[in-house]
Amino acid sequence: MFRYGVQLFGLTIFAMALIWFAGPGEAVQNTRDFDRNLWADTSEIYPSNQGVPEVKTDEGMPVLDKRDTFMQNVKKLTQTAFNIRNQYMEDVDVDKMIKAGINGMLSDLDRFSVLMEKTAYDNLMESTHGKYEGLGMQIDSREDRVVIISPIEGTPAYRKGLRAGDIIWEINGQPTLNMKTSDASKLMRGTAGTTVKLLIKRSGIAELLEYEVERAVIQLKSVNYAGLIPGTNIGYVRLSRFAEETSHELRTAISELNEKNISGLIFDLRSNGGGLLDQAKETAELFLKEGREIVYTKGRYDNSERHFVSERPPLFPDKPLVILVDEGTASASEIVSGAIQDWDRGLIIGNTTYGKGLVQQVFPISNDGDLALKLTTAKYYVPSGRCIQKPEKQMKHPGTASSEEEEAIDSLAVSHDEIYYTNGGRIVYGGGGIVPDVEVERELWKPIEINLERKSMFFDFAVKYVSENPGVKPDFEVTDNIISDFKKFIREKDFTYKTSIQVALEELEETMKDEKQDTLFAGSIDQMKQMVEKEKESDFNESLDYIKRAIKREIVSSIAGERGVYEEIVLKSDNAVKKALEILTTPDTYTRLMTKGQNKTES
Repeated sequence: MFRYGVQLFGLTIFAMALIWFAGPGEAVQNTRDFDRNLWADTSEIYPSNQGVPEVKTDEGMPVLDKRDTFMQNVKKLTQTAFNIRNQYMEDVDVDKMIKAGINGMLSDLDRFSVLMEKTAYDNLMESTHGKYEGLGMQIDSREDRVVIISPIEGTPAYRKGLRAGDIIWEINGQPTLNMKTSDASKLMRGTAGTTVKLLIKRSGIAELLEYEVERAVIQLKSVNYAGLIPGTNIGYVRLSRFAEETSHELRTAISELNEKNISGLIFDLRSNGGGLLDQAKETAELFLKEGREIVYTKGRYDNSERHFVSERPPLFPDKPLVILVDEGTASASEIVSGAIQDWDRGLIIGNTTYGKGLVQQVFPISNDGDLALKLTTAKYYVPSGRCIQKPEKQMKHPGTASSEEEEAIDSLAVSHDEIYYTNGGRIVYGGGGIVPDVEVERELWKPIEINLERKSMFFDFAVKYVSENPGVKPDFEVTDNIISDFKKFIREKDFTYKTSIQVALEELEETMKDEKQDTLFAGSIDQMKQMVEKEKESDFNESLDYIKRAIKREIVSSIAGERGVYEEIVLKSDNAVKKALEILTTPDTYTRLMTKGQNKTES
């Protein structure tokens, strides 16, 4: 037993010493167990073999003294593990204990530095190639909850109406409070055809929304659509992710548009959660001159600073360019958007992006490759010097933090007030994310719209309508007769929903019951309930434009697929696309926006 303890102690000391000497810089990666990829997404991965960083000192402390202090502290860890393993009153699962210890060390770091099992890594890499079975959305962790970054177009999550920013409150009855994204992903994945119940908290909606989503085989692709906007010579390309074949798909798409002699291009990166950094670099190279910096990384040590520049002639070098972004635009897509904006190569239109810009390095910590440490080692910066990562407060649990700790900002924080300049001299702002040059008002869904989507009323009606009208064409219009049929359909389906007033009324009624005042106010409550029903009657008419678009979207999708939706819905009625088209077809406006505030010429 003693011999076993000594071996455990020795192995732990060796492993910790190896990490100490290697520091938080770059390390040799075991490529047999983990693919070599630089990831710029919800979890960025940067395994490399660029060497070991120079050992630094803090406040003049000699390297030897600091290392001795560190090894003394490591000894405390190994002695504790040894005593628990050999002296605790019951048998202890050593693997579980060690994992708990590692997780404890990581708990005071940023939330993206985690212990990762090989299965989690494999799941992470699925988004760069191949397919998987699940719901089809990218998720992240914000304020102790799991948040949807973006549903992938054409997937069950997308068709159900789940949105970027939705908070997943429960998964099959399990609360997501403090749940890791890897655990949430595991709960939502499974055999195609089975279902998952999600409880969703949406901003501006009082009640929690319940969704039942059927899993499917998720086919991953990058370029969802490329073509001309009808009636113009403006090209449009929709990119939903940065994966292994992204640059190849984009080169093909843009080459075909160039052959049509397009006069401008709309590049849609909305709800693009990111992907591989090398693909982000190659995407930026399609638009930027050779030698232009695209992004750089900067961390604790000097050698963590690496600069990525364009290394090939651009395919679309000088014609007007607009990039569409929103709050679901993250990481790799923020790198591309930021580089385009900083070099004054094109306009950014939409909403401020997500703000996800961390470099993470994978350190294998087990001989069999089953465990690895995913550690944040640097941040991404666009050419102007702006940090992509939005700052977050790293707080202790309520009641355990001091007033000083509650005011402290973690080491990933950047200033909200910093002002930067593009190469041409235009002002751009720091604080995380990419702030657009032209903002487009976000579309806010009303309760009736949310509930019609989440209960699949539009989808189910489209299936019924197409089966009864097999000759319908993609360019059809939603007539009054179709609206009447839809109203009848949702009545037959017993469609119902709660308005925000109804939720508040129910809470008031419950309070009155608790206070034993329900009888006294019964008449007033009944009157208010009648008002709620009248409100619902008018809700349909107020949302009529949205309902018409949604009905058409689902019918077109049924008969013409995703491409038909782009051609008949997105390119004709999307507000951001219309704004981009207005600017691109008015050269003076484009030029004015591109040069507004410039105080120097491009070098």
